[in-house]
Amino acid sequence: MFGKIVVGLDGSEQSERALRLACDLAGKYGSDLHLVHTPQPHTVAFAMGAVSGYHMATTMPSREQVDQAGEKIFDAARAIVKEMGQTVTQTHMQMGDPGDHIIASAKEVGADLIVTGRRGLGSVGSLLQGSTTQRVNHLAECACLSVI
Repeated sequence: MFGKIVVGLDGSEQSERALRLACDLAGKYGSDLHLVHTPQPHTVAFAMGAVSGYHMATTMPSREQVDQAGEKIFDAARAIVKEMGQTVTQTHMQMGDPGDHIIASAKEVGADLIVTGRRGLGSVGSLLQGSTTQRVNHLAECACLSVI
């Protein structure tokens, strides 16, 4: 049913819950897991240890810091995947719009399902439903699951 599952990650509790649910589904269906992360300045600051909502610095992080923060998010995700008895097939990290990157990654791998947290570390403007999740749900060519 779900041969390939793409999971959108931003380091938030919601994306961790989405990942855990995706791992559960992958165990049931023998699915490949593809993890997608699109670094954003506020998620980089969060991954580097800043308190959510408080910026660690007023300058943009360097490309090296962005890459390090992304790998930190992937490392945490890999630990969860391993704990749940699954394996990561592939990781995808690219700068840009998270929704577009998730959609492009899903198309690239031929995903049957995209799993995202309903609201992650997104901006205040996305309080009702995360703009990334909303965009993914609107544009995806496969099934989508939004996790609370």
